[in-house]
Amino acid sequence: MRCFKAYDIRGRLGDEVTPDILRTIARAFAEELGAARVVLGHDPRVSSEALAAAVAEGLMAAGVEVLALGLCGTEEMYFAVDHLGADGGIEVTASHNPMDYNGMKLVGAGARPLSVEVFAALRARAEAGVFGAVGQGRLTPATCRAAYVARVMSFVDVDALRPLRVVVNAGNGAAGPTFDALAEALAAAGAPLEFLRLHHAPDGRFPNGIPNPLLPENQPVTAEAVRAHGADLGVAWDGDFDRCFLFDETGAFVAGEYVVGLLAEVFLAKEPGAVIVHDPRVIWNTQDVVARAGGRAVMAPTGHAYLKAAMRAEGAVYGGEMSAHHYFRDFMCCDSGMIPWLLVAELMGRRGQSLSQMLAARRAAFPSSGEVNFKVADAAKLMAKIAYSYGAQAEDVDRLDGHSFDMGAWRFNLRASNTEPLLRLNVESRGDAALVALKVAELSAVIGAG
Repeated sequence: MRCFKAYDIRGRLGDEVTPDILRTIARAFAEELGAARVVLGHDPRVSSEALAAAVAEGLMAAGVEVLALGLCGTEEMYFAVDHLGADGGIEVTASHNPMDYNGMKLVGAGARPLSVEVFAALRARAEAGVFGAVGQGRLTPATCRAAYVARVMSFVDVDALRPLRVVVNAGNGAAGPTFDALAEALAAAGAPLEFLRLHHAPDGRFPNGIPNPLLPENQPVTAEAVRAHGADLGVAWDGDFDRCFLFDETGAFVAGEYVVGLLAEVFLAKEPGAVIVHDPRVIWNTQDVVARAGGRAVMAPTGHAYLKAAMRAEGAVYGGEMSAHHYFRDFMCCDSGMIPWLLVAELMGRRGQSLSQMLAARRAAFPSSGEVNFKVADAAKLMAKIAYSYGAQAEDVDRLDGHSFDMGAWRFNLRASNTEPLLRLNVESRGDAALVALKVAELSAVIGAG
């Protein structure tokens, strides 16, 4: 089954992902976990509802009570698993992948990621297709949205918010209905926020393009709306809204590592000395913010399973990835696309500054390239070539996740994607944006030469 990736299920429809394949994996999931109750949700992709029905059949064949959330975001599934005391959860989604993809995100009890060993055993069981007797499971409609909204609201001090006009772009993904419930709760609490909605209705045909705001070509629509409406903040989500992306009042996209820095600042103000976990791709801004605020920064490999494990091991209050996954101790150590923008809005209120004002010094002190992706035939060969070329010059080499080279005035990380056939490059420097551009060009030429 080629749809098994590093820590989730994802693949091309009709080949790697079919109703029969997901039905089989769901049954294997239930039997491997010994689950009696499993939460099930799905995103709005055209194929997701039928695939979710097949997943429910597989779970019920294993004797499971399926707690069906229907259309929802991945983080709502996470929350429901914990809130309802279920034995596991599945979200049928391909998040930001192309139209012809789909898959599943899987968690165990407490919304914990499956361990490497359990995930491998699940795959072996699914591929063998050997199961116990057919059980008599049942489908139970479930809703936890009000409780989920209350949990999200618990993160923000509404009294600290100042009047803001916010553009929100759901990208026709799953975010719209959930955001509306949150917006209603914010209004009831007296939050002085005005929202302007873009591409708000869920539509699995994605008439305005795949909801992946990390792609530069998808950013202008939100940026232009921010400028056109004189908004203070722009927020855009991916398809299952476990990631949110921010735009300042000028319409400028805010790179993920600066958001990690802002959220680290928020939590360290509330819990001095706390641990902040971050990924290894772009690190200097985060480490500087954490050190200045008296916290302790801990690095973990990229990917939700690794960040969450590190957070639990270290007792971290918050963990962030530059790719816009943000994890919260008081949200089961899970990622959320709704909590981050609210906390940034709160920080804007506390500081009395615009988002661009809050970020100006950080952007100047630690400029970065953004992630540059390369489709390559042999990622391992290229990684070895670059390690040979740059390793002897580096002040430090770290292989926690891909290869990270500290070259003194600049640093870069090169790693293979966990979910796509790509090589990913990130470059950062200490105060020298021209050097970042120069080194991106240099490394791109080396990678392009094969």
